[in-house]
Amino acid sequence: MRTRLTELLGVEHPIIQGGLAHIATGAFAAAVAEAGAFAQITATSLPTPDDLAREVEAFRARSAKPFGINVAMGHRPVDAFLEAAIAARPTAISLTGGNPAPYIPRIKAAGILVLVLVASLRQAEKAEALGADAVIAVGQEGGGHIGRDDVGTLVLVRRVAQALRVPVVASGGVADGAGLLAALALGAAGVELGTRFLATVECPVHPRYKAALLEAGETETVVVGRSTGAPGRVLPGPWVDVIRRHEQEGGEAPLWTLMTAEHNRRGALAGDFERGFVWAGQGVGLIRDVPSVRDLVTRMVREAEAGWHDLAPVFGRAGSPEAAAR
Repeated sequence: MRTRLTELLGVEHPIIQGGLAHIATGAFAAAVAEAGAFAQITATSLPTPDDLAREVEAFRARSAKPFGINVAMGHRPVDAFLEAAIAARPTAISLTGGNPAPYIPRIKAAGILVLVLVASLRQAEKAEALGADAVIAVGQEGGGHIGRDDVGTLVLVRRVAQALRVPVVASGGVADGAGLLAALALGAAGVELGTRFLATVECPVHPRYKAALLEAGETETVVVGRSTGAPGRVLPGPWVDVIRRHEQEGGEAPLWTLMTAEHNRRGALAGDFERGFVWAGQGVGLIRDVPSVRDLVTRMVREAEAGWHDLAPVFGRAGSPEAAAR
């Protein structure tokens, strides 16, 4: 499939793997890249910038394909990680979770593409004005941190695609080929997957996390952290019950102390839902298996193509989704 996104990033398929804090290792990213999608390595959830360099080495030992590095802002100082990311010379650096203005010029000066995650039209327009090469628009269905406006992917992506000149990537609730086809129809140049990539063979999360993704329905995720101004969508569990009770009733410690990176790491990597939590979007309702990364990507592309051909008679025309996307 060829779209503006595949041409920009130099990949086979218009699918981006999300930043996935604590999870997007070099080895996992290599599996995604070898499947033809655009892979990312997480940066700021690693202990040190040297650890990022090691993850990049691990990626390059397994793949020579294009890849990105995700730098999540707002949780800790990112300058040293950003410098390490630039030194690694990835195809792109994605900025998420904060104000990208201080960082975009430094990345662009190094000749590296910039992707910016946004949750509103205003943020998207700002990112484009600052020089972003593409924006990733995440609707409220998404897992992890979401926007404050509760705008769904269907409306947000269409609004952003109508307003911007740079390629737009749809994120939030996309978990199969039908979602990919729908995103292209909205004017997006591709999709970003977070939750769906978690339920794959190569993903290094705990088996309990993968099992929970398979068992959950689309109505079972919950949003926590609204009172802090940084809402996020998670899977239910004992520790999430503690977080929700604290948010409703209050407590001695600030709410954020119950939602730290360590609590997320416990849930995702150790499968400890009694003392930790895990992110997940409403797309869990579409997850029915744990395929290899390659099988997932291949299946999504085939489903999108099949969906296009199923729709062609409705409009009295033939063709391909690739051509439509161009």
